[in-house]
This record gives sequence, C-alpha cells and structure tokens, in this order.
Amino acid sequence: MRQLWDISAPVHPGSPVYPGDVAYTQRWCARLPDDGPVNLSAITLSPHVGTHADAPLHYAVDGAAVGLLALEPFIGPCRVIHVMACGPFIEWQHLAHALVDLPPRVLVRTYHQAPTQWDACLTAFAPDTLERLADAGVLLVGTDSASVDLADSALLPCHQVLWRRGLRVLENLLLDAVPEGDYELIALPLRLTQADASPVRAVLRSLA
Repeated sequence: MRQLWDISAPVHPGSPVYPGDVAYTQRWCARLPDDGPVNLSAITLSPHVGTHADAPLHYAVDGAAVGLLALEPFIGPCRVIHVMACGPFIEWQHLAHALVDLPPRVLVRTYHQAPTQWDACLTAFAPDTLERLADAGVLLVGTDSASVDLADSALLPCHQVLWRRGLRVLENLLLDAVPEGDYELIALPLRLTQADASPVRAVLRSLA
C-alpha cells in the first residue's frame, strides 16, 4: 500500500482563526441514551477554519462559489517545497532548488511546526512568485500559512493574482511531517454552492 500523509489541520474549539472570524463551536442536539437512538450535533464555523480551499467568491465580487469549482486542480501530482525561515515573503529564489519538471500543484511549507494560535507574522507569497508559478503551468498552490497574503494586508495582492490567473489555493495545510518531494494530492472541497471557501480533508499519497 502507498503511504499516506494527512496534511489537514485538526479542527476543534481552539483552532486558530483570523481575528474576528467565526471560531469552531459544537453543540449536542441529542445524546445517547436519553434522547433517542443516535448522537446528533450541530457545528458552527467559518469555512476558513482549519485546512480549506478558498473560492474566487472570497476575493472577487463576481467570483464562483467553492461548490461550483472544477475538482481537477484539487487532485493529482504535486510537489512539496520547504522554504522555512525565508522571511515575510516566499520569493521565486526560495523555490528555485525544486522547480525542475514542476507538477501542476505546489505546496509550500513555511513552518518548522504549525502554530497553535493565530500568527500575525505569517509568511506570505510574493505576488510575482504566484505569477511565475502560473506561467509554469501550476493549477493549484498551497501553504501551511493561514493566508497567501500578509495577515494585515488590505489589498490582498496575492488573492488578486489567484483570481486573475485562475489559480486554486489551499491554506492552513499541516506539512510538519512531510519531506520535500513529489506526491499525489487529494484535497476535495465540499459542494457548498453558495460558500466562499470549504474545509478539506487534505491527504498526500506516495507515488510508489
């Protein structure tokens, strides 16, 4: 059997959230054995909690909702690239050691260990890096950071590159245990037909 890496951040009431966003909460609607034959719960959360796929609707007025996106970018060959301690931006030169025969999906690890609370100093992509990845045929970019843009960015230039170039994106990946290299990515968003993002259960599978 091919090896699997679960690269999904655990979701629970303490999961980091963007300041002011809706944190994860859960309440029980029915409990065994007193309330019937099954346990039933209700959850509330922003679709950006934990590992998630942003939809164009998140950053463009006329962008598509996440449930309307084609699934092909979210499944297939990918490369994990390590750029820890690269500074505030992931520049093209930080990826240069791993760009030969690039597959159409690129996941970037920026943390030695994923944060357990909101990181206001997260590492973002440089917009030009995303432009050049799109030029290289990349369909999807992913990061273990909470955003492709700086945490305090108002203009969101990287999200605008995603929109203009038709790139798909995964954020809040958990890449702590994943070596650099090539894998198969499986990270399908839910079919939420009106949502600006979706949680994903992101998995890497070895190629052999």
